[in-house]
Amino acid sequence: MKIVVLDGYTLNPGDISWEGMEALGDVTVYDRTRAEEVAERIGDAEVVYTNKTPITRETLDKCGGIRFIGVLATGYNIVDIEAAKEKKIPVSNIPTYGTAAVSQFAIALLLELCHHIGEHSDAVKNGEWTSNPDWCFWKYPLVELAGKTMGVIGFGRIGQDTGKIAQALGMKVLAYDAYKKPELESDTCRYADLDTLLAESDVISLHCPLFPDTEGIINKDTISRMKTGVMIINDSRGPLIVEEDLRDALNSGKVAGAALDVVSTEPIRMDNPLLDAKNVILTPHIAWAPKESRQRLMDIAVENLRCFVAGAPQNVVNK
Repeated sequence: MKIVVLDGYTLNPGDISWEGMEALGDVTVYDRTRAEEVAERIGDAEVVYTNKTPITRETLDKCGGIRFIGVLATGYNIVDIEAAKEKKIPVSNIPTYGTAAVSQFAIALLLELCHHIGEHSDAVKNGEWTSNPDWCFWKYPLVELAGKTMGVIGFGRIGQDTGKIAQALGMKVLAYDAYKKPELESDTCRYADLDTLLAESDVISLHCPLFPDTEGIINKDTISRMKTGVMIINDSRGPLIVEEDLRDALNSGKVAGAALDVVSTEPIRMDNPLLDAKNVILTPHIAWAPKESRQRLMDIAVENLRCFVAGAPQNVVNK
């Protein structure tokens, strides 16, 4: 088989191997592909992998040899899956590979909000401790999490894992999800409706998928129902938050701090309203990216292709 990877650099900047894929065919890996190059680079390939490079109906019309499309991510909106379905081309994604990494990162964001370790380290290196008249100092309020409540919106694998770490820190967890698993409830973890979660949480962490009913779930109205001084964490999807509303709440002090690994348009635009917000931490969509997580993603991507070759494709999103 002729296999083309349109944008392989983000998954593999050189620290993992393509050998599993290479065992299944003739592989050409491009670090990045511009929209106008997609059809030419695919050519007569039978298998195409993409992360964030769009594969449109027009591309599928031009590249009639495609038999399988692999998405090197969980989200698959960059592929016209209806056009692929019409052409009987299975599209497989990677549904679960970064649970541990993303939940760990959510807690890292929270701890950075609570302690501002990076800023304090920089202050020490800049001589502020040396010149301080007291034996210690802090530049931001420091927050102890034990005894506080984390509201988790979206209690799937990542939300559950984040909740477990929060409980290990001494927090109580309120979980909001359309699908409840009563066996997960305990003295320190229970399901709640959205209004209760908003009203009682000291920290709100977003782990839900982006659907029409979750888009903008953090907005002026829902923020008004939160505690004053709440902290908000998001390493799920940027459009879950109405960014102008969060900026206003941060600047007014209604929200004490927010730490976000995702924004509405990525890479972030320099006119993003959050860049004008107080007490916000922004990272470049890296929660998923530890080497261990990326290797797992690669292994599943290869297995998706093996299953397709065997006549039993898995993780198909356009059945």
